[in-house]
Amino acid sequence: MSLNKLFHPESVAVIGASREEGQVGREVLTNLLESFEGEIYPVNPKAERIDGLKCYDSVTEIPGDLDLAVIAVPAGLVPDVLAECSESGIKDAIVVSGGFKEIGKAGAELEEQLAEVARNNEMNVIGPNAIGVISTGSNLNASFAQEMALPGNISFMSQSGAFCTAVLDWANESGMGFNHFVSLGNKAVLDEVDLIQEWNRDENTDVILAYLEGIDRGSKFVGVAEKVTKDTPMVVVKSGRTDAGASAAASHTGTITGSDDAYDAAFSQSGVIRADDIEELFDFGSILAHQKPPKNRKVGILTNAGGPGVMATDALGEYGLELAELEDSTLKNLEGVLSSLASRKNPIDLTGKANEADYREALQYMIEDDNVGSVLAMSAPAAIFSYPELAEIISEARDKTEKPIVGSLMGGQLEPKARERLEEAGVPNYFDPARAVRALSALVKYGDIQKREIYSADRFSINRDGAAEKLAEAREAGTKVLGLSGLEVLEDYGIPTVSADIAQTAEDAASLAGRVESEVVLKVDSPQIVHKTDAGGVKLGVRAGEVEEEYRDMMETLEENRPDAEINGVRVQAMREGQEVIVGMKRDPQFGPLLMFGLGGIYVEVLQDVSYGVAPVSERKAREMVESINAYPILKGVRGNQGVEIDALVDIVQRVSKFSTDFPEIEELDLNPVIASEVGARVTDLRMRFSS
Repeated sequence: MSLNKLFHPESVAVIGASREEGQVGREVLTNLLESFEGEIYPVNPKAERIDGLKCYDSVTEIPGDLDLAVIAVPAGLVPDVLAECSESGIKDAIVVSGGFKEIGKAGAELEEQLAEVARNNEMNVIGPNAIGVISTGSNLNASFAQEMALPGNISFMSQSGAFCTAVLDWANESGMGFNHFVSLGNKAVLDEVDLIQEWNRDENTDVILAYLEGIDRGSKFVGVAEKVTKDTPMVVVKSGRTDAGASAAASHTGTITGSDDAYDAAFSQSGVIRADDIEELFDFGSILAHQKPPKNRKVGILTNAGGPGVMATDALGEYGLELAELEDSTLKNLEGVLSSLASRKNPIDLTGKANEADYREALQYMIEDDNVGSVLAMSAPAAIFSYPELAEIISEARDKTEKPIVGSLMGGQLEPKARERLEEAGVPNYFDPARAVRALSALVKYGDIQKREIYSADRFSINRDGAAEKLAEAREAGTKVLGLSGLEVLEDYGIPTVSADIAQTAEDAASLAGRVESEVVLKVDSPQIVHKTDAGGVKLGVRAGEVEEEYRDMMETLEENRPDAEINGVRVQAMREGQEVIVGMKRDPQFGPLLMFGLGGIYVEVLQDVSYGVAPVSERKAREMVESINAYPILKGVRGNQGVEIDALVDIVQRVSKFSTDFPEIEELDLNPVIASEVGARVTDLRMRFSS
């Protein structure tokens, strides 16, 4: 459903409008009166008029069509008031009233009543517990914030109302403008997914910024954002990075994977740029709103001070950018500008002797250099030229080129004239050169996002019915954790495994080992023993004549280390040589199956060299997961060592993705180790945990 009337109404009813200063309903009405040019209707049965406007006892008594309602009544009245709004033909509402799920169980039940009314009547509702909505394009301040936003091409949403007011105060002081400015509140009806879709259609929104504390519709968010970010950049600050107080799950995947990893993976897959803090959020938003991504990662640096130029150069490597190698023609042209003391290579240091004409000429030469994708224009204070004049030089250059230019005019507070000229030209300026480079890196990152192809997950030939039957049997038997016996389930999904027969006695183990031509591996089969090696439940490279002795030794060790564990037997497998990796899955409450890939065996929790993806993943994403770990060169083969078959690992990741999405009852899955070699990859052990 379109949210056009939410942001561009022609009439607004304020339900709970008050005559008393300081009351929320009063502040909302005052803000509307100061900004909105359409019809305003106060609703308050205890007043006849407020600020010269006629008051109505109920929204149902207001004549004519109504577009938007702002509800500021006690929480207990909100569901009934919302129903009256629907009766009056209103499809869009903002609930600024508090007292819902933020106060506990009773409030949560009331909030569900509100949501049910909205769903039943197909209403768009922001809130409850929201500051409100500001839309500068329609001069709408339907909030109880103390200020109206400045106009701009950025649309911003926040899950924190207090943060909204702080941002608005800062933005007005710094000159940053917004198209739409929304306090999401409790997100009972509309959430970030709805706003992203609406703002992507809005021709006046060029950048979407968000402060989020959580995303409820995770998989929907990924699907929508993946499409939106091809045209509209999105930058998000997600708070709550740590899981302090949360107990670690009893598996390799569960121990390593936190909920923040799911957000990182989801943002990366969907093309959302994640900002680490508020400064980054608005630095990135500002440059994305005014400049286009460069054609390459190479930066030209122009400065009048050597030290800051070195600082900027160091920052390039930190943020994934490169120092451009200037063309010979550029260096030749610069000879006419540079003093004998000036640097003859990038970064170009004009020294403190350079005047305004020198800076203007050198900047133009750098912009014209085909190797330079973007320019960092720097300066320390100098007596020879003023910052207002330098700001004019940089701004004029920016007006004539598509190449991004970012400023780092260091020193004290810029004179208002200089700051205003840079803002007018869309040139962000930072005291810290590293911060300027970081802002440029956001442009480069978004350029990569725009170029990426969107791929769907591949289809596979699988035996889903066979796997479903085996899993159902295990669950009906009361199994909560499935071990090596689950290898057959993986085979149904085309995931190669190393067969493992179970032995109940030392003699059985010796008999099974006798059928294998190579050395064998002995592994305890126990739902309680997750880390078999730590408990003494793994024997590697056992020769046929040693099996019985090693079996008995294992049993004694397990009796000593894990007397509590239920032992189903010992699995006997052929010994496989190769590189150990892990493929895991942990079901995230917001995003669903979170896949993990990394080095496996006993080192997975020590090195934690892993990558993540949100299922379902495409072949390209699965390959990216395999290639992005630090140890990938080892998998490819180094110093004469044979590499492993990468395609086999990519295939397993994809099939685990499919398996995880097909069976939502699987909470965690560890395939560890997967033995990879130059001829393929096979799973030798697994642990599968079902949801309760």
